[in-house]
Order: sequence, then C-alpha cells, then structure tokens
Amino acid sequence: MVAGPDWKGNMMNKADVIAFFDSRASGWDAELSRNEPVIAEILGRAGILPGTDVLDVACGTGVLIPDYLGRGVRSVVGVDISPEMIRVAQSKFKQKNVRFLCADMESAPFDSQFDCAVVYNAFPHFPNPGALARALAAALRPGGRLTVAHGMSRAQIDSRHEDRPGAISVGLMPAEELAGLLRPLFDVDVVISDSRMYQVSGVKK
Repeated sequence: MVAGPDWKGNMMNKADVIAFFDSRASGWDAELSRNEPVIAEILGRAGILPGTDVLDVACGTGVLIPDYLGRGVRSVVGVDISPEMIRVAQSKFKQKNVRFLCADMESAPFDSQFDCAVVYNAFPHFPNPGALARALAAALRPGGRLTVAHGMSRAQIDSRHEDRPGAISVGLMPAEELAGLLRPLFDVDVVISDSRMYQVSGVKK
C-alpha cells in the first residue's frame, strides 16, 4: 500500500495506519474514554434516528454500535481498514442488523446506500479528505447526512496526535475549513469547534 500526501502535504502511509491500529486493537476498549453527554449531542445532530441505516466509518472495535442500537436504527455497517479492529468488533456484536467490513473507505464496496455516515474520533487518520468526502457522498442516499466528529476539542485532538508519527495521522483540520471542503457535495448546517467537541455535518445534495 503506497503512501500519499495528507491535507497538510505530509506523507501518510495507509500500511502504517493499519499496523498501528492492529497492534492496539486488543487493548483498545480498556483504554476507551467516553464523554456520554457529548456523544449524545453528536449523534442527535448526526440524524441517528429510529429506522435509519448507518455507516460507521473507521468503526474501530465498534465503540458507537451500542449507541446506534439504543437509538433504534434499522442497521449498522462498520467499516475499518484495520483487520484486528474488525476482528474485535465482530467478536462483540452478533446482532443480525450489525455487520462489519474490513476495507479502505475510499474504495469500500457497498451493496446499498445509507441514511447516515459517521466518522467519529478518526478523521486525522485519513490522508485525503476530498477523496473521503466523495466516497462518503457516494455511499449516502439522496438527502443522507454525513457527520465528522470528535468527542473533545480540536486542541485536545492535536495534542494527542503530537507524539504519533506523521505516517499515521495529521492534525485535525479546522472545522470551517472542513465545512468548505464538504460544501460542493453537502449542505453543511452544523459547524462546531469548541472546548468540548468538534462536529461538522451536512446533508447530501
């Protein structure tokens, strides 16, 4: 898997991203930190409603699957580039309306479209936001909603990624900049970046 420049012009290697998350998959849930009120706010604005079909992008070990199911969604498909993350997720969730796919989101094959796509706590690991946005737009039904979110501030996210090699992550794009990148494909109506959280969301045009 070849390297490619991220949105800052640095080189990010997807093979390194896979290796990094594979090596941490078994202990991921033990180190998990959740801000429940913030997650509830994010999912409320993300259109996660009863009867919706949800695409969980970079789903990891499935940390948001219980939240989706608790909101009465019809189905969830979790996609992640890390085989080990997917393996752990599959071991945890056996519901018929939950399935997982190990794939690169930019080229992932789907047999149907979704009402909602959520990229939670993962955006800095995608080197090409434009390609990601196009892939997500294609995966959504007309009027479907994309949400990119983090359960902490942009400054906190950047601080967490400072000690990680540039080959696996990059600083979090300013929310207004991401909104501008998405607007050719989405009607962006949520742009939040404060001390508690980060969220950019919009409806497919």
